[in-house]
Amino acid sequence: MKKIIVLFTFCSLIKAAEPDGKKVFETYCWGCHHQSAMAFGPSFAEIASKRTAEEIKAYIIEPEAMYKSFGYKRSAMTQLKLKEEELDAISKYILSYKGK
Repeated sequence: MKKIIVLFTFCSLIKAAEPDGKKVFETYCWGCHHQSAMAFGPSFAEIASKRTAEEIKAYIIEPEAMYKSFGYKRSAMTQLKLKEEELDAISKYILSYKGK
């Protein structure tokens, strides 16, 4: 029984350590993007309708290298230095707006 409690506690701590996509959005993206409305940058709904998780991550990591392949004439997006967990969280959060 003690092992089960310890395992449950450990799993809860791991889950709590995973970044929340909405928090990543509020920290890094909110100034230029909104979930469903056009702002300075495209909405997450628009991005989600066109991109895969891998494409979203690639653009966040290196927007200057990716903008032409995405069909943009320029890129005003800042290159963000996110951890892999944050990239996963924000890409999942963006994709949650697909079809909204």
